[in-house]
Amino acid sequence: MRFHHYAIEVNNLEESIAFYKKYLGFQTESRFFFMGEEIVFLASNDFRLELISGQGENDKTTHLCFEVSDLHEVMNRFDDIRKIEGPYKLQNGWETVFFEGPDQEIIEFLQVRPVS
Repeated sequence: MRFHHYAIEVNNLEESIAFYKKYLGFQTESRFFFMGEEIVFLASNDFRLELISGQGENDKTTHLCFEVSDLHEVMNRFDDIRKIEGPYKLQNGWETVFFEGPDQEIIEFLQVRPVS
């Protein structure tokens, strides 16, 4: 397992993209829609930042994401932990699931490559 990205909801996606590019040197890695939300991944070296269009909501959410080699193995290991969402299969082939940590923090697990 390794760290994959940190995600934040933003009010103005274009303004946030411009800010992270101009001041922190991020580059756009990918951009897509998922479940009605526009999502942009920015990258700088080995660090990824996921920006999620928050559509002006006051309660912004964040999450940590860990890349795993076998999502179903992780789901079995976490079977007694509250699952928030998923599993989902994204258009790019990634598979993901969200769990709740002990302090209601959101933890995402992401399988980038299919299990061989």
